[in-house]
Amino acid sequence: MKKVMITGAAGLIGRMLRARWRNQWALVLVDRAEMDPAGPHETVVRCDLSDHDAMQRAMQGVDAVVHLGGISTEASWADIRDSNIEGCYQTFEAARLAGVRRIVFASSNHAIGFYPRSTPLTGAEPVRPDTRYGVSKAFGEALASYYADKFGLSAVCLRIGTARSPDEPGELRHLSTWISHRDLAHLIERSIEADVHFEIVFGASNNREGWWPDDAQRRIGYRPQDSADDWRGQVTEHANDRDPIARSLQGGIYCSWENTRGAAPR
Repeated sequence: MKKVMITGAAGLIGRMLRARWRNQWALVLVDRAEMDPAGPHETVVRCDLSDHDAMQRAMQGVDAVVHLGGISTEASWADIRDSNIEGCYQTFEAARLAGVRRIVFASSNHAIGFYPRSTPLTGAEPVRPDTRYGVSKAFGEALASYYADKFGLSAVCLRIGTARSPDEPGELRHLSTWISHRDLAHLIERSIEADVHFEIVFGASNNREGWWPDDAQRRIGYRPQDSADDWRGQVTEHANDRDPIARSLQGGIYCSWENTRGAAPR
């Protein structure tokens, strides 16, 4: 049975994956927050990702890592640095030392948030992060590339669009960025199993107004089954949709926070 570590296992996506995978793979569930007790074929580890020794112990015998851990929105630089940058490095380094073959890194659309909505992206473009959080995701992508090329630790970086609870789009922007829980679980499974060295892949469902015509999705065998279009008549305008900066850029309201320049594209 394949052994898969999930960091950030107490979060929304981590809990969803745990429920779907508990009878499929042996799971090592890592988070500093409290989690449900371990079930059959599960190991629960409460630690901070920046704890080098604890991460090395937890990583023993692991075949693949799904790195979801860290802060999932904008925060102070000190908090982003400690959780998303140092924690990411320690996760990759522990995986390297343990001989792990694959890391799936939960990046974000906020690594490229300052691109205009009118610009389709493939994943080959330079990063344009919209926040300190987005900067940390761009760092994680660069770190993944480095570990793949220098140490042979293959990696798939997922620029996840919008995964929510409830499992449906909640504002107009989500009609382009939403990914269902079912599609996200499938995307991560394909990212674990695909025969690739390093890829950057956008994570969205089959949304008609999507911005990311992603060939890498096809290369890893991702086939989304759901679409935000099914909620089109139910999604109403949100305050974020009316923000003059947010409504023109892919990162939405994240581009507007602390913004002193405006939305003019370069």
